[in-house]
Amino acid sequence: MRRNRSSLVSDLGFLGFLVLVFICIVFIAGSGNDYIQNIIILNIAFILALVTYFTTVTAGLALNLAFIFGYGFFIVYQTVSRGETIGISTYFWLIMVPLITVVLWIFTSSSRELEAENERLKKTTANLATVDENTDLRNSISFQKDASLFTGISTRYGIPLTLLVIKVKYWSEIRRLIPEDQLSDAIYDVSQLSQSSIRTNDALYLLDKEEATWGLLLFTDREGAKIVIERIKYKLQELNEHEFSGKYKVNLGLKIGAVQYEAETIENPLDFIVQTKKQLEYDV
Repeated sequence: MRRNRSSLVSDLGFLGFLVLVFICIVFIAGSGNDYIQNIIILNIAFILALVTYFTTVTAGLALNLAFIFGYGFFIVYQTVSRGETIGISTYFWLIMVPLITVVLWIFTSSSRELEAENERLKKTTANLATVDENTDLRNSISFQKDASLFTGISTRYGIPLTLLVIKVKYWSEIRRLIPEDQLSDAIYDVSQLSQSSIRTNDALYLLDKEEATWGLLLFTDREGAKIVIERIKYKLQELNEHEFSGKYKVNLGLKIGAVQYEAETIENPLDFIVQTKKQLEYDV
């Protein structure tokens, strides 16, 4: 409702600005001898409106106040020194110039409100999203939800649960060597490699896209996890020899850490990740 109101106000502000500009053009066209003077004042009105657009309404209104005093002083000078009468154009511009500024400010403030609302919605959507848009993998938010469920199953039924954390070695250096448009492809290829090495009831998560880090929740013990680790590294070696070296001009290496879930030592899903990441230090 609030978004619709802001959109309506923005549209009305823009429409009002166009109407005022049209009125000014019609007025200038029929101004006769004051044509040049009216064109100059219209340009001043646009300048004041642009200042308001790029700054604040306070700055715009302050400049409008200065314009009113300056223009008023100019009219008084002409009236006293030349004996000219105050014409309708004087009243027209004293009203129209501030009005153009106010209408443009209404349009600007509503547009900025819509932009801010759009940014908030984007952030909210990103925070609520549970799947990475490029790899279709579940992310860290999904991991926290699933890990709570899996650890509960592990504790209740006595099924061993192990978390693998996989990270590309020297990723910060590699991403400088790989073109930007290929980074997502590299992450996707490693994701597919990991996905093909696990069973259908195991779960793969993209924990950190910027650091190229994945998580694997396996219903197995440490010994079973070692088999998966060896399988992943063997497949990576094959891909390095036949595909990755030609596609990305570098060989990708992986660091893999594994921790079996223990309710006494692991307090929550984040603690599960932290403890597993520590094991990466031992995989060189």
